[in-house]
Formats: sequence, C-alpha cells, structure tokens
Amino acid sequence: MTLSELGVRRPVLAIVTAIALLVFGAVALALLGVREYPAVDPPVVTVRTTYAGAAAQTVDTTITEPIEQALGGVAGIRTISSSSRDGISDIRVEFELDYDIAEGANDVRDKVGLARRNLPPDVDPPVVEKADADASPIIFITLSSESASILAINEVADTLVRERVQTIPGVASVRIFGEQRWAMRLRLDPVAMAGHGVVPADIRDAFARESVDLPAGRTEGTQTELGLRAAQLLSTPEEFGRLVLREQNGRQIVLGDIGRAELGAQNPRTGLRELGTPMVGVAIVPQPNSNAIAIADELYQRLDTIREAVPPGIEVDIGYDFTTYVRKSVREVQETLLTAFGLVALVILLFLRDWRATLIPVLAIPISIVPTFFVMYALGFTINILSLVALVLAIGVVCDDAIVVLENVYSRIERGAAPEQAALEGAREVYFAVLATTVALVAVFVPIVFVGGLTGRLLREFGIVVAAAVVISAFVALSLSPMMCHRLLRSPRADARPGLLHRVMEPLLSMATRSYAWTLAGFLRVRVVAPTLLVVFGAATIALWQALPQELAPLEDRSNIRVTTLAPEGANFAYNAAALDRLATTLVDQVPEIRRTFSIVGRQGAAANVGLQNIYLVEPEERSRSQAEIFADVARIGGDADELRVQLQYALQAPSPDDLLEVLPQVLERAAARPELRFVDADLKLARPELRIEVDRARAADLGVAVRDVADALQLAFGERRIGYFLQRGRQYDVISELDRSAADEPSDVDDLHVRTASGELVPLSAVTRRAEGIAPSAVYRFDRSVSATLSAGLAPGYTLGDGIHALDEVTAELLPSGFRTALVGEARDFSDSASSLLFTFGLAVLLAYLVLAAQFDSFIDPLIVMMTVPLSLVGGLGALAVSGGSINVFSQIGLIMLVGLVTKNGILIVEFANHHKARGLAPELAVREAAAARFRPVLMTALSTVLGVAPIALTLGASTGSRQSLGIAVIGGMAVGTFLTLYVVPAMYSLFSRPRRPAAIVDAGASADSLTDRP
Repeated sequence: MTLSELGVRRPVLAIVTAIALLVFGAVALALLGVREYPAVDPPVVTVRTTYAGAAAQTVDTTITEPIEQALGGVAGIRTISSSSRDGISDIRVEFELDYDIAEGANDVRDKVGLARRNLPPDVDPPVVEKADADASPIIFITLSSESASILAINEVADTLVRERVQTIPGVASVRIFGEQRWAMRLRLDPVAMAGHGVVPADIRDAFARESVDLPAGRTEGTQTELGLRAAQLLSTPEEFGRLVLREQNGRQIVLGDIGRAELGAQNPRTGLRELGTPMVGVAIVPQPNSNAIAIADELYQRLDTIREAVPPGIEVDIGYDFTTYVRKSVREVQETLLTAFGLVALVILLFLRDWRATLIPVLAIPISIVPTFFVMYALGFTINILSLVALVLAIGVVCDDAIVVLENVYSRIERGAAPEQAALEGAREVYFAVLATTVALVAVFVPIVFVGGLTGRLLREFGIVVAAAVVISAFVALSLSPMMCHRLLRSPRADARPGLLHRVMEPLLSMATRSYAWTLAGFLRVRVVAPTLLVVFGAATIALWQALPQELAPLEDRSNIRVTTLAPEGANFAYNAAALDRLATTLVDQVPEIRRTFSIVGRQGAAANVGLQNIYLVEPEERSRSQAEIFADVARIGGDADELRVQLQYALQAPSPDDLLEVLPQVLERAAARPELRFVDADLKLARPELRIEVDRARAADLGVAVRDVADALQLAFGERRIGYFLQRGRQYDVISELDRSAADEPSDVDDLHVRTASGELVPLSAVTRRAEGIAPSAVYRFDRSVSATLSAGLAPGYTLGDGIHALDEVTAELLPSGFRTALVGEARDFSDSASSLLFTFGLAVLLAYLVLAAQFDSFIDPLIVMMTVPLSLVGGLGALAVSGGSINVFSQIGLIMLVGLVTKNGILIVEFANHHKARGLAPELAVREAAAARFRPVLMTALSTVLGVAPIALTLGASTGSRQSLGIAVIGGMAVGTFLTLYVVPAMYSLFSRPRRPAAIVDAGASADSLTDRP
C-alpha cells in the first residue's frame, strides 16, 4: 500500500500525523535560539603572556617563539598568528571550523605547559582562553559619573553590574572595557633611595617578607578547636608607608623614607571615553546557540534594579544594543515569510479557480514548514536570517508537489471521475515524478557535507533546512494531499455555472496553453538549433561569471562605522586620548547622522599609539544617506578608517625581520599606487623611539655587579612590575613598584638609579652602563610561525575584494624575492576559500543530481536532457545579478546552487510524462509535445509560486537586506529565464536524443495515461 492509498483509506491517520508534525515543530520553535546568522566564526584559542618591562623583540624571542614552536604539533590548526609588544605576547590559534574547540584548548594548554620550562623565570603564567564563535558582544552597557572617580566606577562595574548580568541565562562572559582596577602603586624617589642605601630589589624582598597570609595549623583544647592564621597583610597606603626595608646605622629605613604608596590604577594607559567623558563599558557575550533576544529582554528587566543598586551619581546606560538590529532583521524576514505565503496562495487560487482546491496546497505549506523547526532544533540550528530565508524559499517549493498531485487529481474529477478514484489514480500517476523531483532537489544539497569553512557552515544550515522542508512536503503531498483531494473536491454538476474567477481565468489560461502548444510545435520544427542555444547560453554563463564583481558578502548597513587612529610612534596615553577627543567632537559637529561615538584608548592587544573610534549612526529609516555615503565623510575627517567590514588583509612572510623591513616600503608604495586600493598600510612599523641600556660587562665584573641585577633594577623601576598583591574589600589587587614619574621623565634619569655591588656599596647605573637612542618596531608579528607584516587596504569605489586580492598578488609577484611567502588573512582568506569551495560544491551538485536521476529514470539520456535546464537557469540568475548591480558572493552562489534543484523539477515533469506517452507507443516528438502541453499549467504554476515566494526577499528593504537580496535575485532570474527556456529547449532535446521506446520496467503498470492528451 502506497502513502497515497494509506492517506485516502485511513484519513484519521493522515490527519493525526499532520497534527503531530505541527505540534513537534511548534514546540521546537519555542525552544530555538535566535541570532543574526549561523555560527560561522572559527574556533579560536588565545595564549596571552605578560612579561613586565620587556621590549617587543625580547618578548618575541623569549616568549612567543618558544610557545609557537611547542604548538606546532597540535592537531586541527588552521593558522597561528601572533603579536609581540612591549610586555605582552598574544598568540592566536585558529582551528578548522568543525574542530572541537574544547579539545583544541586542552591540547594548547598541554603544549603551553610544556613550553613554560623554556620561558624566563619571572614571566607571568601564560593565560589560555577559548574564543567561541559567539565571541562578539551583543549589548554594551556604559557607566559614567560627573563626581565619582573612574576607579570607583570600575569597581561598581566589576562587583555589581558584572555579577548581576553574568547570571542571565545564555550569557557566556561579561567583558569590561576601559577597565581601571585598583592597584597599590609604590612610587620611588631614586635620589632618596641612593641616600638611604636602598635598591629596587630591597622593596620587592621586603614586601615578600613582611606581607604574608599563611595557614598556621590549629590548636585543640579539651572540647574545642581553633584554626590558626598568620595574617600580616598590608592593605592601606599608611601600612605600606611603614614597611621596613632595611636597617642603616641602627635606624630602620621604611618605604615612606624613599617614596610613597598610593592607591591608583593598575593600567592607567587604557580608557573608554565619550566626547571626552571617561567611562567604563560592560559588554555581554552570549553562549553559542543561545537566544540573544531573550538575553536582551532579561537584561532590560534587570536594568532598573541595577540602577537602583549603584551608588548615587553613577549613571548606567545602554551604549549599544546589537539585538535591536537582529530583532529588526528577523522581523523583516518573518514579514517576508507571511508575504510569500500570501502571494503563493494567490497564484494557486488564480490557477485553480476554486477555493476548495486552493486550500489543499495552501495547507501543505504550514504542514511542511512548521515541522522543519523540529529538524533545526534536533541539529542544533538557530532561528537566524539565513534559516528564515531558507524557509521563505521553501514556501515556493513545498507547495509544488501538492500542486502536481492536486492538478492531476482535479483534472480527473472535472472529467467526471469520483473523488476517491481520482485521488488514488491521480496520485499514483505522479508518484514517481514527485519522488524524482524531491530526491533531485535534496541531492543538490548533499555535497555540502564535503564543504568546510565559512561556506560549508552557511550552506549546511541553509541546505538542510530547505531539504528537510522539501522531504516533508513530499510526504505531505503523497499522503495528506490525496486524502484532502478526496474529502474536499467535488465533481462538478452539469448544470453548475462556473464562478467569476473561473470565468475570468479559464479563457486566459486556455489561451496561454494553446499559444504555448503552437509556439512549441514551431520550435520543434527547428529543434536542431537547441544544442547551439545551449552552447550559447553556456558561453554566456561563463562570460557573466567572469564579468560580475566577486566578494565574500554584500555590504550591510549596520549603522556602525569604526575609525582606527594612529598617533605618532612614542606618543603617550594623554596625547592619544586628547587626539581621539578632538576627532570625536569634530565628527559629531560635521556628521549629523551620528547618534553616539565611543573612543577606546590603549585597547587590549594594540600598541599604545593606536586608538579606536566606534561610531553609531541613527537608524537607516531616520537618515537620507546610506552608511557608505556617511563613511566617505568620516574617512575624510578621520583619516584611516576601517572599510565598513570590507577590508583586505594580506600577510607577507619573510625569512628574517631584516629582509621584511627592506622590502616592505616598496610593497606599500606600489600597492598604494594601485587604483583598486586605498588606505594601504602595514601593521609592522620601524619608527618607535627606543632608549637602549647597554651594560659594560668588564666594568660591571670589576665592581661585582651582575648583569641580572642591572636588568632587575630597571624592570622594577620602569617596568610597572607587579611585586605582589594586597586585599581591599575582600578582593585581591596588584602591588606595583615604579619610579616616581616626576623623577623619570628624562633619559638621563636612568643614571640616578643605583645597584648594589658585591661589597654592598651602591653605584649608579651610569658606572656600569651606556645609553644609546635608536628606533625599533612597536611590535613583532608572526604568521604561521614566520616573521610577517600584514597589509591592510580598503577598496576603492567600484572594486570588490577579488579585485583587491588580484592587485596585491600582482604587486607581490613583481617585488618579493625568493624565500618570501604570502597569505590571505581574515575576510580575504574566507573569500578565497569560499570561491573554490562553491565551485566544487556546484559541480558536485550537478553530478550527483544527474546520477540520482539516471538511477531513477533507468537511463543515461533522460537525466542528461533534464540537466540541460542548468545552464539555462544560470544565465538567468547571473543576468539578473548583472542587471541589478549585484555581485557573485556566498549568498548569490547559494541561490545558484539551489537553482540546480529548482529548475530540474520542471524538466523532470516534462520528461517523465513524455516517457509515459512513449510507453503507449508514441514517437518521441509527439510524446514530448503532448507531455509539455499537459504539464504547462502545473509547470507555470509552480514556477510562479517559486518566483513570487522569493520576490519579497529580492525586493525587501531594511536591515541586513544585501545578502538576502542577492540570493533572491539569483533565484528569481534563474527561475524566470530557466522555466521559460526549459519549456522549449527540453522538448527539443528530448525529441532529438530520446530513444523511440523507453523500457517499460520503471513505468507504473497501474497508471492510466488516458488523461495525458486531455485538458491539463
């Protein structure tokens, strides 16, 4: 018993099955997370190591290189990149997209643990952290005050806001920007130190000796027990001032004699500001697959209680809420979903002219779509723009099978067959065609399992959602639709007067059918031109592919622009902060669309002279200019600006730092001259002023001064080195030793520092060292363990990422000597990978669809005829992109791949019915003419349903529409042109190459072909 027979004869079972599918889908819908796009960022593990006071080159050779060498054997690594700056080593280990980040992090920790034996002994322990795919904050909270200090604000952010926010379900981590933690800063006077016979190491040793908190055991009585604790921790500036350092002439020398202790900031060279006002930012990072909108809703509910709990004078505000953008994008796609449903229902009604008949495919849409949410939940997907777009596309597809079944059943009822008989025979007749089209469409998405990286992740979720909806729709069409045909359709009475819709539409449809039959007959008389047309369309496809601009993804208007500022090398925090304040004020005065702007000075992992201006614009509907137009103004005012996420990064890998520094200026000069590029820059710069302290080893040996003591004294005096911890309100903070800045603002002040000789006497550093001024790189970079410099370039108007990559390839091929290598970084690398992956996927999809159809048709010729529809659809899709000013990108290529399955459906219907006619003994030409005329209406109806179902995607305006539009335009153009040409080219190719008689083995013996020459 087939599904159709089971549905017709056991209607309750069919209804209960449909209800169960809807219930499971509805429950899953309530449990699914909501985000903008699928999780496509690679799993990343970072290793940060702090070496206070060390120069960038020292950090690179003593920390970064040994750790990178140890990481070489970790499995699953895609790239290793690092930056070594003064006092900090940052290593970024990027794994393959499908690699388990937990396993990768454990492997990295193990290797870093082994590498610690090769690191300097006074280096802080390396910190290994996972950066998940969702590591971007979704909400940014700001805290500011006109009266409270930034340290007090930071304490509120750390102890109150962070703790209240961290407990929100779905939150992975909470980050603090502009963080200024408390620290006890011991500011030392070098002259007083020399006068009292104190060297920097004496302060460190005294603190370690006098500030302790150790367990001392317990004491027991006859019935009681007391724990013992030796707690002698220093916690206030006064207590630190009384710290005994040494004895001199019978007198105790305390810290207050040679300096002072004061509460200050742990890192005073970083900050967050808004138009000059210092503030602290709290950023919320969601867990993978969590519901970002639910997190935001819960935060807003807690915000009032947080504001009530903060001390008076501190204001808590929402600086930026990315979920607003996500809400708008998802809402627009949901509205598109409903619009597509309405348009498809209207098309079906116009073609069928009967509300009862229309109800059958219309009901098939939600019954096919809603259960797809259960598949998404089971596979760990989320509700996002791409999955919703997949469902919008599916609306125009899932009703196709129901339409095919309904149209065949309906035509039998109109000829007088009983509804039950018509349902059984009509469904049986198209059973193979429905299965063939379903399997062919699903087969298109099977190759995605072989695709990795960003493209594979996007394709996987999109393809599985569409495939799941199509499979469910086939089940509904073959089980529920025949049952509904049996129950809802009625045999027309002989005296019944057709309705108004029937009277209007029937003449139009009949005329269209007759016109098509007449033009098809004429085309078949010159069918020998069909192969030539296919060659022409194939050539046009190749030409359009090469002519269209190529990029990773279309630019989205997110109302956000980032400006990176670069102060002169050697500029300090105050200089950089003042420059950013001036820039922010100028931008707000000259760009009226700016809503808020935040300045980040001395951001984590960046050089001291690098700043970031984060600009948030008013919503697109509130302004007349696009984000790209506003960016032109911002770039003019701000200079170096990030290219609205469209930025090219290109790594040069060299055998040695000297080789790289020699060739880099030439590459930059030549790249800047290319018309495709602008704002060309490199991260490696040899321009930072440096004061080198060179030890006279012979003189030091004569005086009994160890080189280690010299380095130790410099580090404790100038390196802001942590010498221990202190407690304040139950929390642990750093104790930092340093020279008072008033005594250390000139290069000659280094000479005032003293070290102790072997005899116990003090000598100034000038006695054993020489000073030399020079320049050095502010940072040393590595990419895949080679010394590197990364070029960053914006794209000139009219050029895409592919053009920029090609330009840099030409420049480096001409200038780089042997031994150099190049590598794409970031979005450029994803673009390159996606191009090759999608071409491979497309070719594999075509091949697999052909093989599946060959197995189903039991023929190598018939599926080849069906696959002729592919170049016909591609030329339409690419042509539509060209006319609309679109590009070839990940999303438009997803649409092109989908066309392989969509357009072949029409070819399958024509070829399958032509085979039925051949089984009756008709010649191939007559058989295909009859089949094409008989299937004209359902082909036209399904094509219009798909086109109108996708139309809201292509025509929608609003948030995140660029990617959706390119996908929709490709599908609409391909379906429109492909369907029209399929109706002529496929019959022509069938009549040319089909054998006179098809083997009867696969023809359903029970099927009746009597209706095939009658009215469709």
